Amino acid sequence: MTKKLRILEVNKAYYPHVGGIETLVRQYSEGLIRDYNADVKVLVCRDDKGKTLRQRINGVDVTRAACPLRISKCPVSLKFIRLFRKMAKNADVVHIHMPFPLADAAVLLSGYKGRIVLSWHSDIVKQKKLMLVYKPLMKWLLNRADIIAAATLGHIHYSDYLIDHVFKCRLVPYGIDPEKYLNIKIKPFLTEKCSNKRSVKVFFTGRLVYYKGVDVLLRAFRHVKNCELFIAGTGVLEPQLKKYVQDNKMEDKVHFLGFISDAELKQAYADCDIFVLPSAEKSEAFGIVQLEAMIYGKPVINTDLDSGVPYVSLGGVTGLTVKRGSVRELAEAINILAENSELRRIMGIAAAERVISEFREKEALKRLYQVLSGEENSI
Repeated sequence: MTKKLRILEVNKAYYPHVGGIETLVRQYSEGLIRDYNADVKVLVCRDDKGKTLRQRINGVDVTRAACPLRISKCPVSLKFIRLFRKMAKNADVVHIHMPFPLADAAVLLSGYKGRIVLSWHSDIVKQKKLMLVYKPLMKWLLNRADIIAAATLGHIHYSDYLIDHVFKCRLVPYGIDPEKYLNIKIKPFLTEKCSNKRSVKVFFTGRLVYYKGVDVLLRAFRHVKNCELFIAGTGVLEPQLKKYVQDNKMEDKVHFLGFISDAELKQAYADCDIFVLPSAEKSEAFGIVQLEAMIYGKPVINTDLDSGVPYVSLGGVTGLTVKRGSVRELAEAINILAENSELRRIMGIAAAERVISEFREKEALKRLYQVLSGEENSI
């Protein structure tokens, strides 16, 4: 019998914590157990200040280390470091999701000598003071790692930190399971909320934070005709964005949905006509939401970020790509697609085909397992 690969997944948080990387770590953990009979353990920090908690979630052993302190939103926990030292001893490979300064410190202080694979999800863009302290430690771990996994070439080429480590970088794309999206009963989730049922429905979902570019989207929407915008998500900018809508008397064409369930989110993707990801900073490194819209045959409008975002939905093929932060270009792109239903249909078909051919969960898991096990060494 083939020996099970023992994997320690290390991240800041885990399901039911809401976040793109957290969703990905859950997908990896459950998928590696299901498809490859791997022995997967997960080490993360608690979201609150409670004691260390051990759980079994959908067949995955999850340890949430007590975390009494956070600095610049980064967990600080001696318990996490002690648990890392203990759990890493029993792993064939440690898989760390970066950036996560506490994990870098845990590797250094534990003296762990085994195999390390880093998944590089994005550069730290905004927290410049944190980087003054963290950068030397991060560079040490990049040098220490055996392999660095990245979802697209954009992650590698546009990172400020991976340029010296290209030789150890490997492409491991993110993926989704199309069947989980297509095997649902479609309901007019957005249509029933429209002020005018004949409007073209434009959809955005994500946290309402600085790098998502929703402020740009709202300014652009002042110049958009015959469309209504639906915004799903919450965040620190929500009051400011709602005030902008009220001040500009746009309540009849802009609808804030707040937090919606996974089932409602799928209905929104299926019911929209255009999906928009107007992100303005490369903190948006991939945008899995693009895949979720594309599998339903929806054209995507994204931005020309120096990240993986424009590698997911291709400008001129599966949607349109505009200059980041450009109100004019974003408004023009929305109007072009809104006025041409045939173009939306053609790009939507190409979008769904791209997900199925390039971003299927099973293929992504296969690639990840090869990288974690050391079976695959080419980019």
